[in-house]
Order: sequence, then C-alpha cells, then structure tokens
Amino acid sequence: MTKISLNDIEATSKAALIRHGAAEWVAEEVAKAVSAAESVGNRICGLYYLESYCLQLLSGRVKGDVEPEVSRPRSGTVMVDAKFGFAQPAFARGLPEAVKATKECGVVSFAICHAHTCTSLGYFTDQIAREGLIVLGMTNATPVVAPPGGKSRVIGTNPISFAVPDGDGGVAMLFDQSTTTVALGKITMAKAAGESIPEGWAVDAAGNPTTDPEAGLGGSLVSMGGYKGWGFGLMAELLASGLTGSRAGVDLGPLKAPEGPPHDIGDYYLLMDPGATGVFFDRLGQVQGAVAQDEGARMPGQSRRISDPVEVDEVAWALARKLAGEG
Repeated sequence: MTKISLNDIEATSKAALIRHGAAEWVAEEVAKAVSAAESVGNRICGLYYLESYCLQLLSGRVKGDVEPEVSRPRSGTVMVDAKFGFAQPAFARGLPEAVKATKECGVVSFAICHAHTCTSLGYFTDQIAREGLIVLGMTNATPVVAPPGGKSRVIGTNPISFAVPDGDGGVAMLFDQSTTTVALGKITMAKAAGESIPEGWAVDAAGNPTTDPEAGLGGSLVSMGGYKGWGFGLMAELLASGLTGSRAGVDLGPLKAPEGPPHDIGDYYLLMDPGATGVFFDRLGQVQGAVAQDEGARMPGQSRRISDPVEVDEVAWALARKLAGEG
C-alpha cells in the first residue's frame, strides 16, 4: 500500500479520463467520485474502476462528451437523460432542479436515465442530504441473483441508499448497501487475491452453498435475509428501470467488459422535504438519543471518516498513473 493525497487521486483520474476521450467537465465529475470513494476506503468504487472507465471510453461503450438533458415533465418529476454517458455528470446537471422541485412540491421523483453505472449510490445520496433533503436512492445491475429457491439469475446486487440531513448542512444518517449479502466486487476481489469467501455469500450453479469465489461467480449471489432482501432487490429493479425508462437488469451485460452496448442503467431517487410536518428533526433527535444510550451503538454512517492522504493499492495507483500518461 502507498499513501496518496485525494487531490492527486482526483487529478490523476481526471487526466486519465480526458486522455481516453472524456470532456474536461465530465472527467472532473467522475474523478471527484473516484476520489470520494477512496477517501472512505471504498476501493471497489474508486481507482479499481478507473481502467474500466477508460477502456469503455475508447470503445464507445460510454459516451464521454455528451451533454445530459434535464427536463421536468411534471411538477414533482425531474428527469435527466444521460445519453449513455456517465451518471456523475448527469446527476450534477439535474441536482439543482431536483432540489428546487422538492422545496416546491415536498416530494419529488428524480430519475437519472440511460446512464453508465453510478458505482456508489452513497456518493449521490450524501449530496442530496447536504442540500437539506431526505433521500431514498436505488439502481440496478447485471443479473447475478437468482430468486430464493431458484437457479436462474434475474436481478443484480441492486443497491439501496438512504440519507437524512442533520438540519445544519450535514448528514445525520446514511447507509448504502447492496440487496445481496455482499457486493459483487468483494467476491471478484477475493477471486483475484486467491482467497475463499464465507459461506452465505453465494451459491454455485447447482444452488449449493460455496466458499469458492469462482464457483459463486458462476452461480448466484445470495439476497440479504433471503426473501426479505430479494423483495428489496425487486423494488430497486422495478423503480430503477421502470421509472427511468432504462434497461431491466436481465438486459444488462457485464458492467466492466471493455466493449459492448452502453450500460443504459437508471438511477432512481425519491427526494423528501423534512419540513413537511415541522417535527422531523425533533423525531430524529429522539431516535439519535435512544441510539446513543448504549456505548458503541451508532446511526448508520456515523463512523465514516474521510482520510487524506489515503492508503491505496500500489498496483492500482501505478495503473492509474499509466492511464493518465504519467508513468
């Protein structure tokens, strides 16, 4: 491991993306997300993804020079057509209108349509909460999950994120989790490291529990809590595809493959104004106080700490510099 500043991570990521065909403002938005992921130790969504972004820019699988189109077809609906570009710049273009609409309507449907994978939902829900709004976000992905009792993959890890403002410009609570026991990246990283995985993460192609990451990748990931997680995964699938007009998971190919059709993924956010009743922050304080009674107990996201510089994998950093033409 080697220690690198967040500024250097962002600058190198931006240079790599521009070098492979992204417009400067697009590269800047994506690079911010890469740096933010590394700052909280989310390596799966950080430099680990940079090579994939660059290769897919070269092949045209992701469009790096498109201008997202923001529309408001209804008073409580904001939609952004990413035009097969990155999710991060599409979100950045649409967020101001979504915030404005929520303050006007109280509750707003905010849809990012026809986008590349967003990688980390928490990166986006954090921004919305810092605007003073409550948010529930979700997206879909390549099918790697079979129904409980089944063998055929139907949905992806389909993460869900929920964030709550603290009333003072910060975030009181944030969780970002896949609807499977673990994210797919943890299994692929275990395979790359030659490590086994705990039983309960995945089943093999025959539906049997396995500790072999390769067998798990060839079978199915396990929904968290069985049928309960499966239900949440289906909810994310239907809202992320149906309310954005993007692809259903069964039509999505491998997200990191360098070539192929655009991802065409939808990210769906439900934004809520906490001022609707006038008591939201009182109730939040009550819950926070109850949680704080036990030493070591915490609200989701309270233990997140931003590091700068951060420890990054030396191989990943060397590859990032190479992609940027720095090494």
